[in-house]
Amino acid sequence: MLEEIAIENLGVIRAARVTLPAGLTVITGETGAGKTMVLTGLGLLMGGKADAGAVRPGAGGAVVEGRWQVADRPAVAQRVEEAGGEADDDGTVVVLRTVAAGGRSRAHLGGRSVPQGVLAEIADELVTVHGQTDQLRLRTASKQREALDTFAGPEHLAVVDAYRTAWSERAALQAEIDDLTARTAERAREAELLRLGLAEVERVDPKPGEDVELQAMVARLGNVESLRLAATEAHEALAGEDVESAASAVELLTRARRALEAAAGDDPALGDLGTRVAEAGYLLADVATELSAYVDDLQADPAGLEAAHTRLAELTALTRSYGETVDDVLRWASEAGLRLLDLDDGGERLRGMQERIGELDAELARLGAAVTAGRTAAGERLAAAVTAELAGLAMGGARLEVAVDPADEPGAWGADAVTFSLVPHPGAPARPLGKGASGGELSRVMLAVEVALATAAAERAEAEGAGAAAALPTFVFDEVDAGVGGRAAVEVGRRLARLARSTQVIVVTHLAQVAAFADAHLVVTKSAGDEGTVTGVREVTGDERVRELARMLSGQEDSEAARTHALELLESSSVGR
Repeated sequence: MLEEIAIENLGVIRAARVTLPAGLTVITGETGAGKTMVLTGLGLLMGGKADAGAVRPGAGGAVVEGRWQVADRPAVAQRVEEAGGEADDDGTVVVLRTVAAGGRSRAHLGGRSVPQGVLAEIADELVTVHGQTDQLRLRTASKQREALDTFAGPEHLAVVDAYRTAWSERAALQAEIDDLTARTAERAREAELLRLGLAEVERVDPKPGEDVELQAMVARLGNVESLRLAATEAHEALAGEDVESAASAVELLTRARRALEAAAGDDPALGDLGTRVAEAGYLLADVATELSAYVDDLQADPAGLEAAHTRLAELTALTRSYGETVDDVLRWASEAGLRLLDLDDGGERLRGMQERIGELDAELARLGAAVTAGRTAAGERLAAAVTAELAGLAMGGARLEVAVDPADEPGAWGADAVTFSLVPHPGAPARPLGKGASGGELSRVMLAVEVALATAAAERAEAEGAGAAAALPTFVFDEVDAGVGGRAAVEVGRRLARLARSTQVIVVTHLAQVAAFADAHLVVTKSAGDEGTVTGVREVTGDERVRELARMLSGQEDSEAARTHALELLESSSVGR
């Protein structure tokens, strides 16, 4: 329930704060006073699109704040918590929306800044708005089907959801099947190229790192003489072989070691140095031995060199096509093998998907039949309930017909075409609401449908042991009584009051017959001042309310006749509820 709404600098409203009680609240005022600005503010709280043009001229921005009771709405309370907001101790949550004159909009929920879409999410649970434009929506087949499904109840809606889930899965599978079928030739070409590449890799049979090893071998075999010369020269320098004019490095180290060892008795430090020189001598001796073995093993191998070049050429052909190195080629082969398995498995997957399509078709046929049966039964009940309501709305003899016919082809919502038709009086042909009903008739039919839906929801809530108000959102009606007058207007007010027994109802109206049924009466007034036209909102009671009803009746709030009529309306509305 919306407990309070405050508006600053929105349209002609400079500042207004109103408390909204449970039951029926009406908002009245002269034409142009700004009644709909209250609903514009409510729309912002519901996550509606912000319009900088709605900011009061000269103001830096507009602010709308609402306080919602969510203690009986666990889903909303949970969404608030998920968004980082907090409800107050009394179970209410504050929603704030600001619109800068430059067009930038911000939203806050429970003290936390949130995206605008979060407000729209919780609005679906909290409020339902019906304006004169909703009459146009009632003309569409989709909205008529939606109203019928809602009236049918949660069990029926669960079947509809199951149908939609199966339909979505089937549509996704069919799209994948179509894609697989359309790409059959392309997939075959890709598979053939992969097979050729894998066959070439298998024929060459490269080993990890083989290209690096071969390159090293080619470099060694191609430079045997220079390598032999370098190794021999180094060996001679270390070991002294074939060197007549100079001592070898090993011999020089041996001399140094002996000299240090001879003097070690006089200074132990020289003995330590001698040990280290001895270690260096051993290391050089080992290197000299290895160099000698290297020279002995280094042999020219023209055949081996040619074989290495040939093998490198084969590997280069692979790396030119499938990767920069042999390791890259092997990685490509591994991935190509998996891709080839996937391509070869396409036929099996296609058969599996086609089998699933068959299962889903059977499931859709079963669920579709259940949806049709539910709509047909609910259509009879809805038609009877609305027809009964129309009799009380000065449309005696009129009746609503709800037709559930096979659609041209099944869709995401079932296999039915739902049509609401109005028989305006006995003997007249049924006319689809979208083609033949007048604006006044649509207003009353829409209200009758809403009352029927709310009554059904309240009865279900009571049967389940839940409070009716907890099951229904706040209903907001924006001059849906347009084109209605006289006794029909009184009945509109009576039915709005009846709806308000189950939930909070807020109505913008220009009819005194409707306003007389209100539990709370708010008046939007405007006045001219130094800052231009200013609009305010205040609750009227007692004599002030009588004056407002008199103004609505005759335009003359001080007319005794109008005041008498207003008092009669108030008295009759209190008796006739």
